[in-house]
Amino acid sequence: MDQLKQAWAELTAAGAAFEMTDMNVLGNEMRVFKAAPPSMRMLWEMAAGYSDRDYIVYEDERYTYAEIDAQVRSLAAALVERFGVGSGDRVAIAMRNYPEWVVGYWATICTGAAVVGMNAWWTSAEMEFGLRDSAPKVLIADGERLARVAPLLNGLRAAAPLEVIAVRAGDTPKAIDVLAWGDVVRPDEAPAALPPAVIDADDDACIFYTSGTTGAPKGAQLTHRGSVSNLMNLAFWSTVSGLATAKAAVAAGGVPPATASSDAQSVYMAPTPLFHVTANNCLLQPCTLTGGRIVLTYRWDPARALELIEREGVTNFSGVPTMSRELLAHPDWGRRNTSSLAAIGGGGAALQPDLVAKIDATVDAGVPSTGYGLTETNGIVTANSAAFFVAKPASCGPAMPTFDVRLVDDDGTVLAPGSVGQLCVKGPSVIRGYLNRPEATAEDIQEGYFNTGDIAKIDDDGFIYIVDRAKDMVLRGGENVYCSEVESAIYTNAAVAEVVVFGIPDERLGEEVGAALVLHAGAVLTEDDLRAHLGERIAKHKIPSRVWFLDEQLPRNANGKFVKREVKARLLA
Repeated sequence: MDQLKQAWAELTAAGAAFEMTDMNVLGNEMRVFKAAPPSMRMLWEMAAGYSDRDYIVYEDERYTYAEIDAQVRSLAAALVERFGVGSGDRVAIAMRNYPEWVVGYWATICTGAAVVGMNAWWTSAEMEFGLRDSAPKVLIADGERLARVAPLLNGLRAAAPLEVIAVRAGDTPKAIDVLAWGDVVRPDEAPAALPPAVIDADDDACIFYTSGTTGAPKGAQLTHRGSVSNLMNLAFWSTVSGLATAKAAVAAGGVPPATASSDAQSVYMAPTPLFHVTANNCLLQPCTLTGGRIVLTYRWDPARALELIEREGVTNFSGVPTMSRELLAHPDWGRRNTSSLAAIGGGGAALQPDLVAKIDATVDAGVPSTGYGLTETNGIVTANSAAFFVAKPASCGPAMPTFDVRLVDDDGTVLAPGSVGQLCVKGPSVIRGYLNRPEATAEDIQEGYFNTGDIAKIDDDGFIYIVDRAKDMVLRGGENVYCSEVESAIYTNAAVAEVVVFGIPDERLGEEVGAALVLHAGAVLTEDDLRAHLGERIAKHKIPSRVWFLDEQLPRNANGKFVKREVKARLLA
């Protein structure tokens, strides 16, 4: 820990690579990296120089940086010249982790427009909400998502013009009169440069939707500055932890650990969806910046993942903890060559201490790693890995240099050091706000501090421990499921009189969704009927996996609110 503090001070000092400076961002004073590039477009222009390196591997498909750059230039030109997209506009992307997602992302933000990353699990109703709320000029969708949105197109276009580009959709584009990807993206005819664009550091780069505490999702506005700051925080932790480890080795009379050759290409596997900050901001972006290769798959399958880890020489695996567990426990683990793995871990949920020890003991050359963050922070707030993680396996690590952190009580009063309270964070990575939700923005972001809704404590070394959750939310395999959203959907069934939704422990996913219902007198509703009803209204992962039908009213407190904890404790017992 002493060496970590020394390395931290050296790297953030005047003239150092991660020198800090103070500036006003969106009306609040905060620390920023002095050398931070002004926009994500600049990062793509830098990365395009890797030209001949492999960039994207999708199953058995392979694309170089030059090949993707040609597609990005072609699509960016089409967005600007054909569809009138520019600064302040939006382009929605709704698809699996196809290479076209990556092309659409870079092409859009390079025009000054913002990407709307639509949850690929969304139902037709949820997609309609997201499209009406974000009002994109263009929607890029794969065949599955296109089938869900096709019946809505006339209604959506009546409200505002909407062009649709279909990806891997077969003959569907002709049937519903939308454009096919090949009709728009013609890399052989791509202009030599990206179209000019005016981009401010605090313009929206991306809008990712979070489940809403009041029933409707909220569009979190991630800025260019926020994305760049997250990238530099990721680079900082890698650098400072490596330097501290080397200092500790020398202090102990040994030699610093060997570092990888600068010519070696890092290979990232992204098993989680690109419509989340975990895969997009914390994997795709750093991979791109460093000229790495990113491995994408059609769906999560541990056997296929191990096959690709061996084939591609994956160095960095980052998914939700469930995925790490399934890799280590799979029969093929011992049969596949996983010696290339240098880091295995991820985010989206806490890496349990036993898993940290298991990774440390099982992965020969690799180290366990984690990060704590949210959509609202563009990615990581904290990071922990290697010896630091093994020493403090229950901690998600210290806050990165651009963040101020504080703990508050239920009334918002700042608590003294050593207390346990709600974790609030301030820094350039915090979102600009929630799209079309000024009240929600004002409630969650005060004086520049975003209230994470997580209960935390901070030790004497500055390492943060998440001990509980303040928001009424289920964390299912890295997906946030807000109980109120599921309750709202259940209440649309006329048979339901009362309902509470809560998390139930699950060995594989961490938590599953549970619901306790009271029906109106004389009403009939089966579990299958309920699931069919919800399947038309909310994404599959939000539908309760276990349902209790109760014969008596739900318990209430003095204010008439349901006492959810009492219901949960009684039913799980």
